[in-house]
Amino acid sequence: MKCEKIKLRALEPEDLELLYEWENNNSYWVFSNTVTPFSKYTLKRYLENSHKNIFETGQLRLMIELASDKKTIGTIDLFDFDPFHKRAGLGILIADDAERRKGYASMALKCLIDYCFTTLQLHQLYCNILANNCESMDLFKKQGFVQSGVKKEWIKTSEGYLDEYMFQLIDQ
Repeated sequence: MKCEKIKLRALEPEDLELLYEWENNNSYWVFSNTVTPFSKYTLKRYLENSHKNIFETGQLRLMIELASDKKTIGTIDLFDFDPFHKRAGLGILIADDAERRKGYASMALKCLIDYCFTTLQLHQLYCNILANNCESMDLFKKQGFVQSGVKKEWIKTSEGYLDEYMFQLIDQ
């Protein structure tokens, strides 16, 4: 899927090293509810099965690639895909610090929202955002997501507990 200055593409075997780096970066773990590292073997098996469609696996991960030089800068994920209720969770990571705050996350999000509502014919998307992640809240609000709930003291960190907000986007 090509969208403005970026492309959302399927996973490739060549993505193993990037996924290994990103999935094992413990500074991201608080966002993904991860507490243990992934082995290359596990990630390689994940890549080998990435050809399965979202209806089989309930999830879809796409790589965010710059259209200009084909540099992969992050991922965008659909998870908890529910074809009966026509909804899915959404998460995004721009892993390359140098590429943050350039509008790429917004472009990727807009592109995936269009895909979800047009191609997958979903009724709604949701995301969970930590209370201290103002940048992410702003990103999703700009795409029309509305805060619909709060989970009090939901995520434990080394500094204490953080609330987690739920945001929803319902297709009109």
